[in-house]
This record gives sequence, C-alpha cells and structure tokens, in this order.
Amino acid sequence: MKGLTDIPGFRVGHISDYQAITGCTAILCEAGAVGGVDIRGLASGTQETPTLGPLHVDPVVHGILLAGRSAFGLEAAAGVRRYLESRGAGVSTPFGRVPIVPAAILYDLGMGNSKIRPTVAMGEAAAAAATAEPVAEGCVGAGTGATVGKALGLKQAMKSGIGSFTVTLPGGVLVASLVAVNAFGDVRDPATGKIVAGARKAPDSREFADGNEIVKQGTPPPLVRANTTLNSLGVAAADAVAQGILRAVRLAKTLGGVPGLG
Repeated sequence: MKGLTDIPGFRVGHISDYQAITGCTAILCEAGAVGGVDIRGLASGTQETPTLGPLHVDPVVHGILLAGRSAFGLEAAAGVRRYLESRGAGVSTPFGRVPIVPAAILYDLGMGNSKIRPTVAMGEAAAAAATAEPVAEGCVGAGTGATVGKALGLKQAMKSGIGSFTVTLPGGVLVASLVAVNAFGDVRDPATGKIVAGARKAPDSREFADGNEIVKQGTPPPLVRANTTLNSLGVAAADAVAQGILRAVRLAKTLGGVPGLG
C-alpha cells in the first residue's frame, strides 16, 4: 500500500524545514484530473479552489499544493505551477499552457521560527521531488509543523503530520486519501473509540485530558485560528481519511518540544 500514489498518474513530493518546523507538499497529476471541493470550517486558507468545481471552464487540475504557515504558505503554489509549466503541463491557451494548481494551507505559526515560510522555491522543489513511490508520512512536507489536541493549548498538544491510505473496493476500485492533520481536537481510533493522540493533562505528561470532556465542562479555552477541519464523502473515502489521520499521528515524531508517537 503506497497511499495516494496507488492511484495511477499521481505523484507526491515533500519539502521540510526542520529548523523552522514547516514545509509544503506537492501532489501532481500532470495529465490532468477532475476535481471536486467542499470547504468546511470558518477560517479556511485556500487559493484557486474554484477550479475544482464542476462549473469552472477548466475541466481538470494538474496539481495541488498543501503548505504550512497559514496564508503565507500559499506563495509556494506558484513554484508548483512553475515546475509544471517547465514540463509542458497545463490547460492549452492561444499563448501558452497554464497549469491549474489549487492550494490549501494549515496554521503552524506557533511551531519553530514563524518568520520562515514556504516560498516559491520550496514549492518548486517539492514538485521536483514528487515521485510515484509510497507517500512519505509523519512529520514531512505540509505536516512538518502540524499538531493535534490543542484544547489546553500548544504546550499540552501532540505532534501530527501527513498521513495517506488506500481502500480497495470490490471490483478493484481504489479510493485513496492524503491528509495534513492539524486539528483542535483529539484523534481517536474509529475501531476502538480510544484517543490515539490529543490534549495532555500536563506539559510533561502522556496522559490524555480528553478534549471532548474539556469542552463539555463549559469552560473551554477560546477557539483560535490555528486548526484545519476535514470532511469526506462516501464510506470508502471516510475510511481512507480516518486511516490517513491515524497514520499522520502515529508516525509523527517529537519535534519543537511537542511530543509525538513516532
């Protein structure tokens, strides 16, 4: 199982800055892939997402960029476009090909050096590094600075990262996910309901505080613009996303003083 690259025609590349603790991930489909989009949450950070909609004049996209550092990370998408243009990929126009590259970011400004952000050069490097090999997971790419379980603040949160998983349906249909998990809440194993990674009772503890219980007590800390909300469509997609989320936290190592499971 390779994750998203099990799907023919897809390649994935990461660039990670472990000193600044951030990075970006390029997903390439140079021949073009039909997109779809459903944005949840109240503070999404995206670019060119209308190109994923069914009514857009361009029928396909040629890549997707995921990045850290909030809206600043959107700059890296230009690097993916630059790389794809050099490869001759894109929508044909009378004056040249235009690669279509939607982008989305997560908020990791609390990790490492927040003044260092994914750049055009980093986006281009992530695209150049893209391969059809098994997707690298954990603290890589856009997941380098990702965290989960922030109900008691970042000091009692845990590391997360990138996760990818493939579900094979009867008849051989493949449904794959790639997720950069940066959640306010805890991550639970859907098979057991148990917390896998989440808010800890103290900065030096590995005992879970249970973010749901904290919220139900009626005195949760104010929500901040620091998390990414996912959704999925269909049972297979939900399973792929759930397993990808589990892999993102299970393979994430301790980084920047935030403990991980990897």
